Amino acid sequence: MAHRIPPLRSGHHLQLLEGSRELFPAMVAAIDAAQAEVRLETYIFDFTHTGAEVAYALERAARRGVAVHVVVDGVGSAALPQPLLHRLELAGVQWHVYSPPGRFGLLWPGQWRRLHRKLCVVDHAVGFCGGINILDDFHDPNHGPLAAPRLDFAVRVTGPLVRGMHAAMERLWLRIVAVRQLRHAQLSGSLLTLRASATRGAVAAAAVLSHGLPRAKAALLLRDNVRNRASIERAYLRAIGRARGEILIANAYFVPGGRMRRALVNAAKRGVQVTLLVQGRYEYFMQYYAARPVFGALLRAGVHIIEYEPSFLHAKVAVVDGQWATVGSSNLDPLSLLLAREANVVVHDTAFAARLRGRLLHAVQHEGRRMDPAIYENRSTTARAKEWLARVVMRLLLAIQGKKYL
Repeated sequence: MAHRIPPLRSGHHLQLLEGSRELFPAMVAAIDAAQAEVRLETYIFDFTHTGAEVAYALERAARRGVAVHVVVDGVGSAALPQPLLHRLELAGVQWHVYSPPGRFGLLWPGQWRRLHRKLCVVDHAVGFCGGINILDDFHDPNHGPLAAPRLDFAVRVTGPLVRGMHAAMERLWLRIVAVRQLRHAQLSGSLLTLRASATRGAVAAAAVLSHGLPRAKAALLLRDNVRNRASIERAYLRAIGRARGEILIANAYFVPGGRMRRALVNAAKRGVQVTLLVQGRYEYFMQYYAARPVFGALLRAGVHIIEYEPSFLHAKVAVVDGQWATVGSSNLDPLSLLLAREANVVVHDTAFAARLRGRLLHAVQHEGRRMDPAIYENRSTTARAKEWLARVVMRLLLAIQGKKYL
């Protein structure tokens, strides 16, 4: 059913991971222990510095007979270096590129529908979900070396929702394989073989997922253009609407639509302390300047807006009333909420929420600059012109895609 928010289920063990410096060692350890299968999806797979460690772990797994399936986005990821591609192919790593841009690039209808989720599942039993690309904390493909690490988060999870992660990744893989085979008029029985092997693996993993796990409640939220077109946005809106004490959101590309803006304003007006941690450094013209006009109504309602300064903010996380939390790939902007494939984990667990909240409050208090409403209202004509241009361009590109948001 479209727009349905999956129910929270108990029986999960959750570990909050900050940055690639915590995610990559955990992911590499899981891949090195894999016995049957590794699936990985990411928007960016960059082989600079520690990103290569994940690639080498995938190679090692494939060489010992583990089935390794990798999907990267055709816009986010650059072409694989030929020497490494040759090594991975020889090892048996199966590698697909999602929706490579055609002749007209991102202007062609449908090309903004990117694979933006970051998922990894090992042996149907251990999963990773978050906003962290396979990209070193101190390196940016467009800006080069970073003086401080990028701020981002992921979750390592065991429990029932791992099955949902695996199922989503398998569906996308089968779709890519089917489309490619149809294009080459070579559709065969391979899809049935893949489905059968996946089912056997899921049955074998059932015992692992059902014993000896803590009772943290969690759910996997997916965003696609078929069955789950608004599940992530609706989960945010429900949590914001139910908030009674505090809403703490850190979001890299914060360009919320009207419903989200009204929900935050209404929360602030009923006495909820609403704090937004947003990008303080210029990264991309459209995302940076399109967000600025949104801030006025929020500031007037009493929302605290903090601009993160040490490095690029890439997090897509939130904590509400110290109990509800989400970590994932979805920004609160039209690309994530209307077009891209996204994945978030929603958690109802006070211990997990406290860990995430503590890190975000540290960033708010020590690593950011609070936006002054008076300075905001007196920003320059040049800044306002850039904001207007960014909004017009965003609206135009959304119209080309047949979408309306702002």
